[in-house]
Amino acid sequence: MFGSLLSGFEGNFFDEFRRLERELDQFLGGGSWPAGIRAVRRGTFPPINVGATPDRVDVYVFAAGLDPKRIELSIQQNLLTVSGSRAAEAKADVDYYRRERFEGEFRRVVTLPDDVDPDRVDAKYRDGVLQITVQRRESARPRQITVN
Repeated sequence: MFGSLLSGFEGNFFDEFRRLERELDQFLGGGSWPAGIRAVRRGTFPPINVGATPDRVDVYVFAAGLDPKRIELSIQQNLLTVSGSRAAEAKADVDYYRRERFEGEFRRVVTLPDDVDPDRVDAKYRDGVLQITVQRRESARPRQITVN
């Protein structure tokens, strides 16, 4: 029944489908579009979470498998930049159908609130997660005022 539909393909039909999928991924930029206005494109590396308290802003960079010495951090005014590179071992004798692990240079820039203190930044790397804590300026913190 389906023999006539598949007769035009030389080789395996599924191999041809995978080839077409790879070509479409390359043409369309390697992945799907963002789910929302604040979302990033699939494949953006490294993924980042940002949280805030009245005292500080915490940025969590999920960078498993990276050497912390190869991660570069900089902060200028209220822009935090995380950059570096990641090498993935690809075996020459393997035919990959899909490779989703990021490799190569990366750079992420996070806009922080205006009241952060760029001189009070702490960074820790543990279990594949880089936690960057930026303290807020003392003058910007809420304080209790006593009424006389």
